[in-house]
Amino acid sequence: MTEPPDRMPLPRDFFDRPVLEVAPDLLGRLLVRNSPAGPIVLRLTEVEAYAGTIDPGSHAYRGLTARNAVMFGPPGHVYVYFTYGMWHCMNLVCGPEGFASGVLLRAGQITEGTELARKRRLSARSDKELAKGPARLATALDVDRTLDGADACGGPATALAVLHGTPVQPDQVRTGPRTGVSGPGGAHPWRFWIDGDPTVSPYRAHAPRARRA
Repeated sequence: MTEPPDRMPLPRDFFDRPVLEVAPDLLGRLLVRNSPAGPIVLRLTEVEAYAGTIDPGSHAYRGLTARNAVMFGPPGHVYVYFTYGMWHCMNLVCGPEGFASGVLLRAGQITEGTELARKRRLSARSDKELAKGPARLATALDVDRTLDGADACGGPATALAVLHGTPVQPDQVRTGPRTGVSGPGGAHPWRFWIDGDPTVSPYRAHAPRARRA
């Protein structure tokens, strides 16, 4: 049976473009996470662009490492990293192979599998908070380093896939500085979100972590 248009997987050439084209075009797309516990579908509402080796804010800025190797590979794959010793965050690799640009998935609306997401996000005070922020998004979808390198262009039956969804109109997209990014790249307006959407996370400027005495 043919999938409806909004459930068709995005082709690899969608991701094989400059990161500042891909990032806003991901808003309104659907992210499907299939696991033994069941599927969850999320509508993307907020993302951030990172421009690889020319971007001081990117994990790839200083070159290839074992941790960021997926970013240097083909577009359309998932880069998952572990941060602060507690949380996972996920990115979609884009641009030409070797350039290592990617889009951090910051927030979304759970449209299917809400009960399953609630079990994973017991601290959420409402459904709009289930995936409000990159670590919450990964937690709600049960994303960890085992998905690092997963192909997001494989279709809705794979472990994780990005589907066509309903892209938003340009006048619905807002831009601003990336959250928590310091230094030369801190002011880049490379965070994109759907205007007025309640699942979008609040902006926070970079704050240096206090050293322990």
